[in-house]
Amino acid sequence: MITEATKERFAREVAKYPADQKQSAVMACLSIVQQEQGWVSAESEAVIAEFLGMPEIAVHEVTTFYNMYNQRPVGKYKLNVCTNLPCQLRDGYKALHHLEHKLGIKMGETTPDGLFTLQQSECLGACADSPVMLVNDRCMCSFMSNEKLDELVDGLRAAEGKA
Repeated sequence: MITEATKERFAREVAKYPADQKQSAVMACLSIVQQEQGWVSAESEAVIAEFLGMPEIAVHEVTTFYNMYNQRPVGKYKLNVCTNLPCQLRDGYKALHHLEHKLGIKMGETTPDGLFTLQQSECLGACADSPVMLVNDRCMCSFMSNEKLDELVDGLRAAEGKA
């Protein structure tokens, strides 16, 4: 549910643009919803569309275009492995498959404890550092060998007391 406090945050973002271009705040509004709720539901998209005076489908197009917007609940740690061609050539798919095996889930799934969601990304813009992975849309991890992947996952589990 979108609260009045959330709508006030929307309004602060809209104020950054000319009055006739408030739709320009769509990405900021989607980010606010995701920060507060962890994902962007169809209901949230509808509220954003109404707030910005744009068609719901236009908001949905933005949500579905960018992989940073979660369209369903995800684990506490979202692991996006780049599988674009440069990363594929440097073991991007091997990294993805290693994580599938280590976590016991397939790409697109969340571990039963709700800790990890595993996804693939089209391009993270760090081809020279491949294979690369983005954790929670914020932390870029480079040169992700199986050993580094194991260290990352084990460290996150230990931090949660689930080692």
